[in-house]
Amino acid sequence: MFRNVAELVELAISQNKKISEIMIEQEVTVSGRSREEVFSFMDRNLTVMEEAIERGLKGVTSHSGLTGGDAVLLQKYIEKGKFLSGEILLDAVSKAVATNEVNAAMGTICATPTAGSAGVVPGTLFAVKNKLNPTREEMIRFLFTSGAFGYVVANNASISGASGGCQAEVGSASGMAAAAIVEMAGGTPEQSAEAMAITLKNMLGLVCDPVAGLVEVPCVKRNAMGAANAMVAADMALAGITSRIPCDEVIDAMYKIGQNMSSALKETAQGGLAATPTGRELEAKIFGTPLKKP
Repeated sequence: MFRNVAELVELAISQNKKISEIMIEQEVTVSGRSREEVFSFMDRNLTVMEEAIERGLKGVTSHSGLTGGDAVLLQKYIEKGKFLSGEILLDAVSKAVATNEVNAAMGTICATPTAGSAGVVPGTLFAVKNKLNPTREEMIRFLFTSGAFGYVVANNASISGASGGCQAEVGSASGMAAAAIVEMAGGTPEQSAEAMAITLKNMLGLVCDPVAGLVEVPCVKRNAMGAANAMVAADMALAGITSRIPCDEVIDAMYKIGQNMSSALKETAQGGLAATPTGRELEAKIFGTPLKKP
């Protein structure tokens, strides 16, 4: 059993196992299910993720009309070959957006760690798949690795926007994805932890300010940026770059920042982008309510 990232990494090193394996073993112990059952359950999650991406890339629109179609636009942009950033990075962004557009359209997604941040992990996974050519088992292990880091955050800080702001949702998801990318790319447990730390510390203070109280604006595009952050942080860690602040201390800092954050910036739609003139106009239009003064 592990309680924090330091213990997780130490277990992986001392037992000469991948972080994904440590998480699988812990899940077997905690759940009382067999290894095959645990693997099968995660396999189903992977299928849900893949189907959500496929649906989103065909084009969906939310009931509010606030979001939809951006994943398709990005794929068309990639096809033109005139992009400025990397193709894999943009593919990850597109697939992260696709997943969250499906969520906004009331489709089925897999919360990783929440519905509002569900695009980052699958978006990055199915993008790096084209580069690393993993087996199905390796893709499932990607989810266990991300889950191990999400487990630590959930038990030592928060993965709730209402509790800790968007840093706790998209920030956590981005760190989880970065750590898992590193393992899939052949990095060490220590490098996975460094990737998590690098990612998360660059999303500290991110507020949760959903326009009209809906998980659409700016949530979908924050998943896009979260995916990009995860990809870059993973590359940095694989290059040997480390975080001066240990991963567990970054997680603790996120928790304390969330505690000090105004309630207006924690999913209440009372501040931030939700309180802008345009944000209020959209809210009034969607719900047919009198326009609130910003």
